[in-house]
Amino acid sequence: MSPELSELQYAVDAAMGRRPGTLLLQNVQLVNVFSLEVQLTHILLAGPLVAAVGPEYAGAQAVQAVDLQGRYVAPGLIDGHVHLESSLVSPAEYARGVVPRGVTGVVTDPHEIGNVAGVAGIEWLMEACEGLPLEVWICVPSSVPSTPLETSGAVLGLAEIEHLLGHPRVVGVAELMSFPAILAADTSELNKVILAEHFRKSPEGHAPTLTGRLLQGYLAAGITSDHESTTLEEGRAKLEAGCFLMVREGSTTRNLEALAPLIQSQHCDRIGLVTDDRLPSDLLREGGVDFLVRKAIALGVDPVYAIRAGSWNVARHYRISRRGAIAPGFQADLVVLEDLQNFTANRVYQRGRLVAEQGQPGLQLARTRVSPVVSQTVKLPNLRPQDLRIPAISGKARVVRAIPHQVLTAEEHIQPTVQNGEIVADPGRDLAKLICLERYGKNGQIGRGLVTAFGLQKGALASTVGHDHHNLMAIGASDADIVTAARRLEALGGGMIAVCEGEVLAELALPIAGLITDEPLEAVNRKLEALAQAAQSLGVTIPDPYMVLSFLGLAVIPELRLTDYGLVDVHKGALVPLEVG
Repeated sequence: MSPELSELQYAVDAAMGRRPGTLLLQNVQLVNVFSLEVQLTHILLAGPLVAAVGPEYAGAQAVQAVDLQGRYVAPGLIDGHVHLESSLVSPAEYARGVVPRGVTGVVTDPHEIGNVAGVAGIEWLMEACEGLPLEVWICVPSSVPSTPLETSGAVLGLAEIEHLLGHPRVVGVAELMSFPAILAADTSELNKVILAEHFRKSPEGHAPTLTGRLLQGYLAAGITSDHESTTLEEGRAKLEAGCFLMVREGSTTRNLEALAPLIQSQHCDRIGLVTDDRLPSDLLREGGVDFLVRKAIALGVDPVYAIRAGSWNVARHYRISRRGAIAPGFQADLVVLEDLQNFTANRVYQRGRLVAEQGQPGLQLARTRVSPVVSQTVKLPNLRPQDLRIPAISGKARVVRAIPHQVLTAEEHIQPTVQNGEIVADPGRDLAKLICLERYGKNGQIGRGLVTAFGLQKGALASTVGHDHHNLMAIGASDADIVTAARRLEALGGGMIAVCEGEVLAELALPIAGLITDEPLEAVNRKLEALAQAAQSLGVTIPDPYMVLSFLGLAVIPELRLTDYGLVDVHKGALVPLEVG
């Protein structure tokens, strides 16, 4: 949002002493993200803007003056890459969770709702973000679907991307995920980069594990960033190749500790902090990108540079003007802190308004309006247990190995257990059946495979959050329980569920696109805790099993995945049979 002429005139007049400002913050220790210094000074606000900063404003005229007695004041934080839908709650509830912690802006890639409901779903999300004390910028989803090896609810081609790029809150084309297509110089993928540059927006990257020639080829397309680095060596290689390195700490993807040595002032504006995906439990317990600032500082990163990586660097990368710093003419998004080490917000101002104090929101937010375009999106075929049957094979099977705290998977070759001519789950060997059900009523396709490392001993888990196509993903020791779980999720309009012997043990309804609920964060968290307990009662040992399950269908991150088309070898970008040839 750009300032009005009257707002600019007011800021200039207040700075020049011709009119009183709205608020004078006296005796503050300013976190200056430009000079990387902390300065004892005074800040004069004029409506939504910072009018002036300096020692000469100690007695400036203002409607209200607050003596902060040496407390620190930092710019409001900006999360550089997040999928709001992955919080499972409405944008208003997400804002209620993070704004009191000092997060005043996010850059979101709405490819989750885009995969379900296309342009109409993205425009619904944009509308749902209006009027919040959290500024939301959009990167247009580039990969809907992420590959041609899956069925999605919608398709965003070049025409749809171009249409969305004209929106004033759009700042980029989101993560170009199909790196095999980029490396093959695919015309359609490269035209997305060209479109972004035509609109002077940033073409964003997604290059898991790429280094050397592969990384060079990917970046040769003109892609500007990456948030998928998991090792120090990978992160350093991407920095050296010119990437804006997004250091990520999500709910599953915990990469900050490995990359912390790179978060140094010598890298200037080349480092940003992002959460990518955060569940309600982590938002409530840890926070949003503020948690990354705290953790980075605890790992030895200079506090001022950590704040800069979570504010000014992100704004600069996306060419978002007047954000991410405290200086004349900048939007008055400020966080008052007792100390820099803990980054605990005492007060939060957004557009010059006090929007949170002592960790509590200061504004009442309206309930989210639910549109028909994001309702009743789960349409399954007439499913029976025999539809999940996997015929016996003579050799070893390709098995997906889930990896705790990562979105990466591994491919293992294991002799499956066979009974009555079909492959079955074998809890004693930690082998569960993995199913992907097309859920949009388009073709009724069913992907079938095996997964290990969950520890599941009985029953089934299922979810309509299945990145990025968001078909229904399920694992089970019982085909009948998988069918029961799927049918119940259809009745709920989507969600997450645990079932055993035909009984629903726990569930969370996500009726908005099968991804989101408008319930409060706390209520959603309680239901997620019940789901986690139910999963444990079924023998599950892997942390965050529903988050891990949701990524087992993501066919753009190595190694082996399952979509409704079948097993996908991500390195090859191709379907592969269950039986190892």
